Amino acid sequence: MQIILLEKVVNLGGLGDIVKVKDGYARNFLIPQGMAKRATEENKKVFEARRAELEKVQAEKLTAAQALAGKVEGLMVQITRKAGVDGRLFGSVGNADIAEALKAQGVEIEKAAVRLPNGPFKMIGDNAVELALHTDVVANITVSVLGEH
Repeated sequence: MQIILLEKVVNLGGLGDIVKVKDGYARNFLIPQGMAKRATEENKKVFEARRAELEKVQAEKLTAAQALAGKVEGLMVQITRKAGVDGRLFGSVGNADIAEALKAQGVEIEKAAVRLPNGPFKMIGDNAVELALHTDVVANITVSVLGEH
């Protein structure tokens, strides 16, 4: 299916690009999320009429993400969980827990923005975590998982 991207999408393209994707990806994800529209002649004309407005919105989102990244870069978040004597947690610390701990410190982010490439943390200790605040903005924080007996 041919679609027009209404914002930058990782590994696909930037604002205004006309790309071909699988039908299900377009119908079930990109179009409902407002990231794309079908590439019909009518939609192409509507897009060109709104291009400046969409570019302005994208620039504002990027600026907001960069400001948030400056605020959280290098931040240390402490999360306490029950742990055994060997340092293994009873349960784990996932992206929802990290987003909640950041919210407690006054930083609102979506849990989907927290990148845990090796999965949830199951041991006590300090861990480096990336926050994908925008397709072009990534901030690094440290999550310190503390154990309580």
